Amino acid sequence: MAQLTINGESRTIDVPGDTTLLWALRDLAGLKGTKYGCGVGLCGACTIHVDGVAQVSCMLTVSQVEGTEITTIEGLSDDGNHPVQVAWRELNVPQCGFCQAGQIMTAASLIEDKPDISDQEILDGMSGNLCRCGCYQRIVAAVRTAATGS
Repeated sequence: MAQLTINGESRTIDVPGDTTLLWALRDLAGLKGTKYGCGVGLCGACTIHVDGVAQVSCMLTVSQVEGTEITTIEGLSDDGNHPVQVAWRELNVPQCGFCQAGQIMTAASLIEDKPDISDQEILDGMSGNLCRCGCYQRIVAAVRTAATGS
């Protein structure tokens, strides 16, 4: 049994402590926006925030995140208008969309830490998120737009 704070809501999740956070979020909390990609922390599809820092949820256990604030794509913005989400829509970033929740969560954490970010810093900061469709130029442009407002 674990007590987790997910998207600002306290939840009791009945799982062993060594259950990965990814499966607790998807299967028990019903938050399907966090995607399973590789299961070994290499693709970034399952990226969420733990205390505001982007983390891959497939590499975290439920016991590791007890007492933290977990934010999924569903909790990033009440109305879907976080600056990164707005930029994603304005620049038509996704092609297939599978990796986009993880991309958005990484980008939101990245610009929170450094709003005056350079393109190279965006590339470096987003390097843990793979896009199977190759939308990297649009991703960089959207992160830049979200960070600068233009």
